[in-house]
Parts: sequence; C-alpha cells; structure tokens
Amino acid sequence: MALIDCKFHSHALEMAASIQVVVPEPPPDADFSRVQPPRRYPCLYLLHGMSDDETIWQRRTSVERYVEGMPLVVVMPNAHRSFYTDMHAGHRYGTFMTAELPRLVEALFPVSDRRENRFVAGLSMGGYGAFRLALRHPEIYAAAASLSGALDAARLLRENGRPEFHDIFGNADAFSGSDNDLFALATGVARSRPVPHLFQWCGTEDWLLEDNRRFHEHAKSIGLEIAYRESPGGHEWACWDTQIQRVLSWLKSNSKALA
Repeated sequence: MALIDCKFHSHALEMAASIQVVVPEPPPDADFSRVQPPRRYPCLYLLHGMSDDETIWQRRTSVERYVEGMPLVVVMPNAHRSFYTDMHAGHRYGTFMTAELPRLVEALFPVSDRRENRFVAGLSMGGYGAFRLALRHPEIYAAAASLSGALDAARLLRENGRPEFHDIFGNADAFSGSDNDLFALATGVARSRPVPHLFQWCGTEDWLLEDNRRFHEHAKSIGLEIAYRESPGGHEWACWDTQIQRVLSWLKSNSKALA
C-alpha cells in the first residue's frame, strides 16, 4: 500500500483542504509495457472524530495494514469540527464531502465512480457524518458504518450549552426534520430507493450508548435494516482499532468488488 498526503484548494470550503489516501500497490505481475486502462478500485471515505484530523486513523490504528491486499482505496479527509455538514456559521463540509471530494478523488486516483463502489465510515462525530452522508445522499454512497457515533445530534444541541453546536447546526427549535436530523433522514430513506447498507457499533461503556440504542430502535420501527452490534468497551481507540477490522469484513460481504 502507498500512503499519499494531499493538500488542495477547496472551492466548496473556500480554503485549503487536506486528505490522506491509502492506495493499493500495483500487482507484482503488472505489465507496464502495454497501454491499458487503469484498474478502478472501490473507495472508503474514513472519517475522524471531533477532536482529531485526517491523520488520526493512521496514527492510532493499523488500518493501512488491515487493507493490505484488498482492492480498496481509503480516503481520510480533514473536516475539523464540522460534523460533516454545511455549518450554520462555518464552512460547507457537507457540500465538500458530496459534491467536490468524490469528483477530485476519482480524477486523481484509480477510484471507481460507481455508487456501488463508494463507502463511508467514521467514529464519534465521524460516525454521525458517515450516516448523515449516506442517508442524505443514498444515490452517492452504497454503504455506511458508524462506530460510537454521535447519532442523536438533537440531544447534543439541546443539552450541551456550548455555542459551537449552534454554530454547526443552528437553532435547536429548527433541527427536527432538517437535513441534519438522522432520525428524519432514516425515515425518508426507509421509504425510498436505493437504501444504503448500514453498520452500527457502540461499546457498552460508551457515553453515547443510549444515543446509539435510540437510533437503532428508531431504525427498527421504520423497517430500516442495520447490522447492529454492541460489545464491551468505551469511547476509545482500542475499540475502534478492533471494530474497523469488522467494518472491512462487513464491506467485503456487501460488495462484489471486494469479495
């Protein structure tokens, strides 16, 4: 695998953006003497949490080793503290993730532009972001995985007194039913097609466990299927290092291109 650090000017964000990309090495028997179309790989967008950046998955897990030998490109973008949405008072990270970044990645790297080969996963804030992106744009992402996801953003906005959450989501009274409300987005997707494959995990000692259970119960009540898991663990990297391996195995079982 090759790790590439990429910086560029984002038109959606109107500032510099950073991503790290893990790309499979060419096979040892590749024939470079012949001109042939490059192989186009499936792509996993792997999202960080609220206190981290695009380097964290590489620094705190062995994700590069786990994808060794898989026909998969992994893209890790920096979204700062945005919850991967177009912020009420801030930058347009939702637009960046859906309208700009996939096109850029597919132009610069050997990545497929087909929906069935485009996945998103993340932890904590990134777990919310992964589900928001897939539920808001099921025509773009075929599968999404949330690890310890901050899935009930309405509760965070309502109960947390930090102005930062209002800068991200706006007025709490207008949140319900908005494009940032995962419960409303899930209801909409359950009634339509296509429906992305969903994977959800949370540790039984995690402070976000009840939020995760609440979202899963809502999904069951509307007939939205989620591969849901709980196991011992808190909001910590030892858990996420284990669970990202399970996410990769789950993706293999749901993607013909990774089988």
